[in-house]
Amino acid sequence: MQTLRQLPVLLSRAAVVQQRQQSSLAVAAPIQKLAVGAKYVFGVGAAYWAYQSEEVAEHARLAYLIPTRLARDVAIAVSIVADYKTTLNNVPAGDPEGRQQQLSACHKRNADRLLKLCFDNGGIYIKLGQHIGQLDHLLPEEYVLTMRQHMLDKCPVSSYSEVRQIIHEDLGAPPEALFKQFSETPIASASLAQVHVAHSHDGKKLAVKVQHAGLRESCTADVATIEFLVKAARVIFPDFDYMWLVEETKQNLPLELDFTHEKQNANRCRKNINAPHSTVAKRVHVPEVYEQLTSPRVLTMEFIEGVQVTDKAGLQQLGASPRSLAQLVSQTFNEMIFIHGDVHCDPHAANLLVRKGPHGQPQLVLLDHGLYRQIDDDFRREYAALWRALIFADKQGIKQHAESMGAGDAYPLFAAMLTMRPWDQIVDPQLDHLNIKAFGNKDERNMLQGYAAIYAKQISDLLLRMPRPLLLLLKTNDCLRSVDLSLGAPVNTFVITAKTCSRALAEIKRQQSPGLGSWLASQMDLVRVEFVMGAMRLMGLWVSVQRVLGLGPAGKGLGNGGV
Repeated sequence: MQTLRQLPVLLSRAAVVQQRQQSSLAVAAPIQKLAVGAKYVFGVGAAYWAYQSEEVAEHARLAYLIPTRLARDVAIAVSIVADYKTTLNNVPAGDPEGRQQQLSACHKRNADRLLKLCFDNGGIYIKLGQHIGQLDHLLPEEYVLTMRQHMLDKCPVSSYSEVRQIIHEDLGAPPEALFKQFSETPIASASLAQVHVAHSHDGKKLAVKVQHAGLRESCTADVATIEFLVKAARVIFPDFDYMWLVEETKQNLPLELDFTHEKQNANRCRKNINAPHSTVAKRVHVPEVYEQLTSPRVLTMEFIEGVQVTDKAGLQQLGASPRSLAQLVSQTFNEMIFIHGDVHCDPHAANLLVRKGPHGQPQLVLLDHGLYRQIDDDFRREYAALWRALIFADKQGIKQHAESMGAGDAYPLFAAMLTMRPWDQIVDPQLDHLNIKAFGNKDERNMLQGYAAIYAKQISDLLLRMPRPLLLLLKTNDCLRSVDLSLGAPVNTFVITAKTCSRALAEIKRQQSPGLGSWLASQMDLVRVEFVMGAMRLMGLWVSVQRVLGLGPAGKGLGNGGV
């Protein structure tokens, strides 16, 4: 009862500071408490705090959203489970082909159900749907393709009246006063916002990103609902604890909902990419942001003409090689992680454009800088050392650096999660474990999906123990892997990673021990890395020849190295 008595006061305070940068945080705390006891509060409790609040309409909306979203979630979950149970029970014994066909149809039906749930609830659910569309290696392709086709830039849109009201409230004037021209129809809509084309009074073409109406309130309800479901699932299935997902959402969502934070991220990214020591300068572009036309819910930037990085027909018209682009994407994000320690963590295909650069060459354009993770030098050093050990099949190095990141005895599983390769393959220098061409193979995807099911509990435990920055880096890896495969010309990104890790470790060593001796030691280390990488590429070529001749090694499993 004490919590219920405090709710009206807290919610009233949240309404007063709603326009401030952290208003969603102030609202979130009581609503999340409400979710924990949702079955007691849905009726009388919700009416009580809504009645007491000065903003009755707003809080009544929240009181409606939480049980409504929860009811949708439960209904869809029950229908999906029932569909799979019925489908599998009705498959005749001894008919594997019929079973596969019926299972595929069941996957598609339930992917459509999940898609509808994401669109009905919006907000966080759309972001979750977008991520599902990048998990080729873990989920059936019916789910991946359904989400990928509908979730990246075809999300529900807000009405123009809502857009106009938000711009007026945040910038102090309506669009017709702030811009010479403003298109009422958005050119794209994503989970949190939609983009309109505008022209400034001095003739510049602009892209104006406007947050969806009511998103802060609905996202607060989403966090509360997800927390309730995760806690309920933990009661029913004690072995599976996904509170890390709730905690990450609580931390990152308020930042994503504040477009001034996105502006700061974009400015830092532009500075890093154009730094003298960057290897991708002039080949990568971050749109300029117009600060005077930017607020927590409105972001105005230069308009970029380009095509999505996975649009093969558009890339061909630009004269851009998919293989070269895959290399550039890998170089760009490896630098973010290992050199700058400042990482764009949402690099799905809709956020990566390609255009003709100032000198006519293809140029990668990075959009949507709302979700970032800055990592400190200690983490960066350990993560770089871990990746170098993974690539060079250094079992002792993998164990040492994985344990420093909380993996404990589960370091083989941790290594497999990072590389999407079986442990035996990771530590076997005789195998061409850097070769990723086979990754798109359906049999290999099925193998990885099987591992994910078998080791689900261990994976859940690992995710709870991992350093927080690593969780978003895993999401980034999923996005980049999906883009790489969609380009249809996978490159050996592990080679690029090895070089960037070694460069990062050399720079950190020089910073810690400046002087000629340290510089010479780091240069010798880089030469050694190049020599080893060259030898491994030759080994990979030889293994490829063996496979063509039918002499290749048989595939290996995850192994028993502690897993």
